[in-house]
Amino acid sequence: MKISLDLLHILDAIDRHGSFTAAASALHRVPSALSHAIAKLECELDVQFFIREGRRATLNEAGRTLLDEGRHLLRAADELERRVQRIAHGWEAELRIAIDMVIPVERLFPLLERFYEIGHGTQIRLIYEVLGGTWDALATGRADLVIGAPGDMPARSGMMSRLLGHSQLIFAISPSHPLAAYADPIPNSELRRHRAVVIADTSQELTARTIGLLEGQDTLRVPNMAAKASAQVAGLGVGHLPHWLADPEIAAGRLIQRELAEPGQPMPAHIAWRSRNVGKALAWFLDELKKSSKFRR
Repeated sequence: MKISLDLLHILDAIDRHGSFTAAASALHRVPSALSHAIAKLECELDVQFFIREGRRATLNEAGRTLLDEGRHLLRAADELERRVQRIAHGWEAELRIAIDMVIPVERLFPLLERFYEIGHGTQIRLIYEVLGGTWDALATGRADLVIGAPGDMPARSGMMSRLLGHSQLIFAISPSHPLAAYADPIPNSELRRHRAVVIADTSQELTARTIGLLEGQDTLRVPNMAAKASAQVAGLGVGHLPHWLADPEIAAGRLIQRELAEPGQPMPAHIAWRSRNVGKALAWFLDELKKSSKFRR
Protein backbone atom coordinates (compact mmCIF):
# COMPACT_ATOMS: atom_id res chain seq x y z
CA MET A 1 0.00 0.00 0.00
CA LYS A 2 1.41 3.38 -1.05
CA ILE A 3 -0.54 5.43 1.54
CA SER A 4 0.78 4.65 5.03
CA LEU A 5 -0.23 5.89 8.46
CA ASP A 6 3.13 7.69 8.64
CA LEU A 7 2.31 9.64 5.47
CA LEU A 8 -1.11 10.52 6.85
CA HIS A 9 0.57 11.81 10.05
CA ILE A 10 2.86 13.95 7.87
CA LEU A 11 -0.07 15.38 5.87
CA ASP A 12 -1.94 16.08 9.09
CA ALA A 13 1.04 17.91 10.62
CA ILE A 14 1.63 20.02 7.49
CA ASP A 15 -2.04 20.98 7.37
CA ARG A 16 -2.15 21.90 11.07
CA HIS A 17 1.12 23.85 11.12
CA GLY A 18 1.04 25.42 7.63
CA SER A 19 4.50 24.46 6.33
CA PHE A 20 6.89 21.55 5.94
CA THR A 21 9.36 23.23 8.30
CA ALA A 22 6.85 23.75 11.12
CA ALA A 23 5.45 20.24 10.63
CA ALA A 24 8.94 18.73 10.76
CA SER A 25 9.62 20.54 14.04
CA ALA A 26 6.35 19.24 15.51
CA LEU A 27 7.18 15.69 14.42
CA HIS A 28 10.84 15.95 15.54
CA ARG A 29 12.08 15.23 12.02
CA VAL A 30 13.99 17.19 9.38
CA PRO A 31 12.02 19.04 6.66
CA SER A 32 13.82 17.17 3.87
CA ALA A 33 12.50 13.84 5.17
CA LEU A 34 8.92 15.12 4.99
CA SER A 35 9.44 16.63 1.54
CA HIS A 36 10.93 13.37 0.25
CA ALA A 37 8.07 11.27 1.64
CA ILE A 38 5.38 13.51 0.12
CA ALA A 39 7.21 13.80 -3.22
CA LYS A 40 7.55 9.99 -3.39
CA LEU A 41 3.82 9.52 -2.75
CA GLU A 42 2.89 12.19 -5.31
CA CYS A 43 5.14 10.48 -7.88
CA GLU A 44 3.74 7.00 -7.19
CA LEU A 45 0.12 8.16 -7.39
CA ASP A 46 0.77 10.77 -10.10
CA VAL A 47 -1.16 13.29 -8.00
CA GLN A 48 -0.20 16.65 -6.50
CA PHE A 49 -1.48 17.27 -2.96
CA PHE A 50 -0.27 20.80 -2.17
CA ILE A 51 -0.41 24.33 -3.46
CA ARG A 52 3.00 25.75 -2.59
CA GLU A 53 3.45 29.48 -2.04
CA GLY A 54 6.98 30.19 -0.82
CA ARG A 55 7.43 28.27 2.42
CA ARG A 56 3.72 27.81 2.96
CA ALA A 57 2.03 24.61 1.79
CA THR A 58 -1.77 24.41 1.45
CA LEU A 59 -3.66 21.25 0.59
CA ASN A 60 -5.44 21.25 -2.76
CA GLU A 61 -8.74 19.42 -3.28
CA ALA A 62 -7.07 16.03 -3.75
CA GLY A 63 -4.90 16.52 -0.68
CA ARG A 64 -7.84 17.66 1.41
CA THR A 65 -9.86 14.60 0.42
CA LEU A 66 -6.98 12.28 1.31
CA LEU A 67 -6.43 13.94 4.68
CA ASP A 68 -10.11 14.16 5.65
CA GLU A 69 -10.57 10.44 5.01
CA GLY A 70 -7.14 9.62 6.39
CA ARG A 71 -7.87 11.25 9.74
CA HIS A 72 -10.57 8.63 10.31
CA LEU A 73 -7.90 5.97 9.81
CA LEU A 74 -5.48 7.74 12.16
CA ARG A 75 -8.12 7.92 14.90
CA ALA A 76 -9.01 4.26 14.38
CA ALA A 77 -5.35 3.18 14.54
CA ASP A 78 -4.74 5.32 17.63
CA GLU A 79 -7.78 3.86 19.36
CA LEU A 80 -6.67 0.32 18.48
CA GLU A 81 -3.22 0.90 19.99
CA ARG A 82 -4.69 2.42 23.13
CA ARG A 83 -7.21 -0.43 23.51
CA VAL A 84 -4.47 -3.06 23.24
CA GLN A 85 -2.37 -1.21 25.82
CA ARG A 86 -5.31 -0.94 28.22
CA ILE A 87 -6.06 -4.63 27.93
CA ALA A 88 -2.42 -5.60 28.41
CA HIS A 89 -1.49 -3.31 31.30
CA GLY A 90 -4.63 -1.82 32.81
CA TRP A 91 -2.92 1.58 33.04
CA GLU A 92 -3.19 3.65 29.85
CA ALA A 93 -0.01 4.60 28.04
CA GLU A 94 -1.51 8.10 27.69
CA LEU A 95 -4.56 9.84 29.12
CA ARG A 96 -5.85 12.87 27.24
CA ILE A 97 -7.73 15.38 29.37
CA ALA A 98 -9.63 18.28 27.81
CA ILE A 99 -10.56 21.27 29.96
CA ASP A 100 -13.17 23.83 29.04
CA MET A 101 -11.49 27.23 28.71
CA VAL A 102 -13.61 28.80 31.47
CA ILE A 103 -11.68 26.65 33.97
CA PRO A 104 -8.08 27.62 34.79
CA VAL A 105 -5.77 24.69 34.15
CA GLU A 106 -3.95 25.38 37.44
CA ARG A 107 -6.88 23.84 39.31
CA LEU A 108 -5.89 20.48 37.91
CA PHE A 109 -2.27 20.65 39.07
CA PRO A 110 -2.85 19.28 42.63
CA LEU A 111 -4.56 16.22 41.11
CA LEU A 112 -1.69 15.76 38.67
CA GLU A 113 0.83 15.96 41.49
CA ARG A 114 -0.96 13.19 43.40
CA PHE A 115 -1.32 11.15 40.22
CA TYR A 116 2.39 11.32 39.42
CA GLU A 117 3.23 10.18 42.95
CA ILE A 118 1.64 6.82 42.11
CA GLY A 119 4.46 6.21 39.63
CA HIS A 120 2.56 4.06 37.09
CA GLY A 121 4.00 5.72 33.94
CA THR A 122 0.83 6.97 32.24
CA GLN A 123 1.57 10.07 30.19
CA ILE A 124 -0.89 12.97 30.60
CA ARG A 125 -1.81 15.28 27.75
CA LEU A 126 -3.82 18.42 28.59
CA ILE A 127 -5.74 20.38 25.98
CA TYR A 128 -8.12 23.30 26.11
CA GLU A 129 -11.48 23.15 24.32
CA VAL A 130 -14.29 25.67 24.00
CA LEU A 131 -18.05 25.08 24.44
CA GLY A 132 -19.18 22.15 22.27
CA GLY A 133 -15.54 21.38 21.54
CA THR A 134 -15.36 19.52 24.86
CA TRP A 135 -18.07 17.07 23.77
CA ASP A 136 -16.58 16.97 20.28
CA ALA A 137 -13.18 16.03 21.73
CA LEU A 138 -14.75 12.90 23.23
CA ALA A 139 -16.79 12.08 20.14
CA THR A 140 -13.78 12.30 17.81
CA GLY A 141 -11.27 10.70 20.16
CA ARG A 142 -9.14 13.79 20.88
CA ALA A 143 -9.77 13.30 24.61
CA ASP A 144 -10.59 10.49 27.03
CA LEU A 145 -11.84 12.79 29.78
CA VAL A 146 -13.24 16.33 29.75
CA ILE A 147 -13.71 18.69 32.66
CA GLY A 148 -16.32 21.44 32.47
CA ALA A 149 -18.24 20.26 29.38
CA PRO A 150 -21.12 22.79 29.15
CA GLY A 151 -24.78 22.17 28.41
CA ASP A 152 -26.35 18.89 27.42
CA MET A 153 -24.41 15.85 26.29
CA PRO A 154 -24.91 15.15 22.57
CA ALA A 155 -26.70 12.00 21.50
CA ARG A 156 -23.57 9.92 20.91
CA SER A 157 -22.82 6.42 22.11
CA GLY A 158 -19.67 5.60 24.05
CA MET A 159 -19.82 8.64 26.34
CA MET A 160 -20.92 9.10 29.95
CA SER A 161 -21.14 12.21 32.11
CA ARG A 162 -22.02 13.50 35.54
CA LEU A 163 -22.88 17.00 36.68
CA LEU A 164 -19.92 18.96 38.02
CA GLY A 165 -21.79 22.13 38.94
CA HIS A 166 -23.14 25.30 37.36
CA SER A 167 -21.00 28.05 35.86
CA GLN A 168 -22.18 31.66 36.20
CA LEU A 169 -20.24 34.09 34.02
CA ILE A 170 -19.91 37.84 34.61
CA PHE A 171 -20.80 40.39 31.96
CA ALA A 172 -17.91 42.86 32.12
CA ILE A 173 -16.83 45.89 30.09
CA SER A 174 -14.12 48.50 30.13
CA PRO A 175 -14.92 51.74 32.02
CA SER A 176 -14.12 53.54 28.73
CA HIS A 177 -16.62 51.51 26.70
CA PRO A 178 -19.77 53.37 25.53
CA LEU A 179 -21.99 50.91 27.41
CA ALA A 180 -20.37 51.98 30.69
CA ALA A 181 -22.55 55.10 30.61
CA TYR A 182 -25.75 53.16 29.87
CA ALA A 183 -28.11 52.61 32.81
CA ASP A 184 -28.66 49.07 34.11
CA PRO A 185 -30.14 46.79 33.06
CA ILE A 186 -28.87 46.85 29.48
CA PRO A 187 -31.47 45.56 26.99
CA ASN A 188 -30.57 43.25 24.10
CA SER A 189 -31.53 45.95 21.60
CA GLU A 190 -28.69 48.12 22.92
CA LEU A 191 -26.28 45.24 23.51
CA ARG A 192 -26.64 44.10 19.89
CA ARG A 193 -25.20 47.42 18.72
CA HIS A 194 -21.83 46.71 20.31
CA ARG A 195 -19.10 44.27 19.33
CA ALA A 196 -18.75 41.07 21.36
CA VAL A 197 -15.38 39.49 22.15
CA VAL A 198 -15.71 35.74 21.67
CA ILE A 199 -13.66 32.54 21.60
CA ALA A 200 -14.74 30.26 18.76
CA ASP A 201 -16.21 26.87 19.57
CA THR A 202 -13.52 24.25 18.92
CA SER A 203 -15.85 21.55 17.56
CA GLN A 204 -14.57 19.73 14.50
CA GLU A 205 -17.53 17.45 13.76
CA LEU A 206 -20.37 18.27 16.18
CA THR A 207 -22.48 21.40 15.73
CA ALA A 208 -20.76 24.48 17.18
CA ARG A 209 -22.38 26.23 20.15
CA THR A 210 -22.51 29.86 21.27
CA ILE A 211 -23.25 31.51 24.63
CA GLY A 212 -24.43 35.10 25.10
CA LEU A 213 -24.01 36.08 21.43
CA LEU A 214 -26.96 37.87 19.85
CA GLU A 215 -28.03 37.37 16.26
CA GLY A 216 -26.45 39.99 14.01
CA GLN A 217 -23.97 41.13 16.67
CA ASP A 218 -20.48 42.06 15.45
CA THR A 219 -17.72 39.86 16.87
CA LEU A 220 -14.01 39.95 17.57
CA ARG A 221 -12.72 36.36 17.73
CA VAL A 222 -9.73 35.74 19.96
CA PRO A 223 -7.69 32.57 20.63
CA ASN A 224 -8.08 32.11 24.39
CA MET A 225 -9.63 33.40 27.60
CA ALA A 226 -6.68 35.60 28.55
CA ALA A 227 -6.88 37.36 25.17
CA LYS A 228 -10.63 37.79 25.61
CA ALA A 229 -10.18 39.50 28.97
CA SER A 230 -7.41 41.72 27.59
CA ALA A 231 -9.53 42.73 24.60
CA GLN A 232 -12.41 43.69 26.91
CA VAL A 233 -10.05 45.65 29.16
CA ALA A 234 -8.87 47.49 26.03
CA GLY A 235 -12.48 48.42 25.22
CA LEU A 236 -12.51 46.46 21.96
CA GLY A 237 -15.76 44.73 22.81
CA VAL A 238 -18.02 43.31 25.51
CA GLY A 239 -18.64 39.83 26.81
CA HIS A 240 -18.88 37.36 29.65
CA LEU A 241 -15.91 36.17 31.71
CA PRO A 242 -15.50 33.56 34.46
CA HIS A 243 -15.20 34.85 38.03
CA TRP A 244 -11.55 33.85 38.43
CA LEU A 245 -10.60 36.08 35.50
CA ALA A 246 -13.10 38.92 35.86
CA ASP A 247 -12.86 39.53 39.62
CA PRO A 248 -9.19 40.73 39.67
CA GLU A 249 -9.80 43.05 36.71
CA ILE A 250 -12.90 44.49 38.38
CA ALA A 251 -11.03 44.95 41.67
CA ALA A 252 -8.27 46.80 39.81
CA GLY A 253 -10.79 49.06 38.05
CA ARG A 254 -9.88 47.79 34.57
CA LEU A 255 -13.33 46.26 34.09
CA ILE A 256 -16.76 46.97 35.51
CA GLN A 257 -19.62 44.53 35.93
CA ARG A 258 -22.94 45.46 34.38
CA GLU A 259 -26.40 43.90 34.55
CA LEU A 260 -28.30 42.72 31.50
CA ALA A 261 -32.06 42.88 31.04
CA GLU A 262 -31.96 39.27 29.81
CA PRO A 263 -29.10 37.61 31.72
CA GLY A 264 -28.13 34.09 30.85
CA GLN A 265 -28.97 31.28 33.22
CA PRO A 266 -26.18 29.43 35.05
CA MET A 267 -24.71 26.90 32.64
CA PRO A 268 -24.52 23.29 33.80
CA ALA A 269 -20.97 21.94 33.50
CA HIS A 270 -20.10 18.26 33.40
CA ILE A 271 -17.30 15.80 33.76
CA ALA A 272 -17.55 13.46 30.77
CA TRP A 273 -15.52 10.51 29.59
CA ARG A 274 -15.27 7.82 26.97
CA SER A 275 -17.00 4.85 28.54
CA ARG A 276 -15.52 2.00 26.50
CA ASN A 277 -12.75 0.07 28.27
CA VAL A 278 -12.15 2.52 31.12
CA GLY A 279 -8.51 2.18 32.17
CA LYS A 280 -7.06 2.58 35.64
CA ALA A 281 -5.80 6.13 35.05
CA LEU A 282 -9.18 7.36 33.86
CA ALA A 283 -10.89 5.59 36.77
CA TRP A 284 -8.44 7.26 39.20
CA PHE A 285 -9.23 10.76 37.86
CA LEU A 286 -12.98 10.12 37.87
CA ASP A 287 -12.78 9.09 41.52
CA GLU A 288 -10.61 12.06 42.53
CA LEU A 289 -12.75 14.57 40.65
CA LYS A 290 -15.81 13.29 42.49
CA LYS A 291 -14.15 14.40 45.75
CA SER A 292 -12.85 17.76 44.51
CA SER A 293 -14.69 21.09 44.77
CA LYS A 294 -12.06 23.13 42.91
CA PHE A 295 -13.87 22.92 39.57
CA ARG A 296 -17.30 24.06 40.63
CA ARG A 297 -16.96 27.79 39.92
